[in-house]
Amino acid sequence: MYQRIRDLREDSDMNQTEIAAKLNCSQQTYSNYELGLRTIPPEILISLAKLHDTSIDYLLGLTDVRAPYPRT
Repeated sequence: MYQRIRDLREDSDMNQTEIAAKLNCSQQTYSNYELGLRTIPPEILISLAKLHDTSIDYLLGLTDVRAPYPRT
């Protein structure tokens, strides 16, 4: 999961500080998420999925399909 979060950030050409600002957390906290040193709260996972236009299942490694779920 942590590698996917980092890959998505790098693919979006954003640095940790920019992502942290969008998630309303510190750069250090976000860095710890990417390194797997801190558990990612559900609300942050939801925000990351929305930010990167993907599903939480993709972030968690439950699927390799990067596309988000269809919105109804």
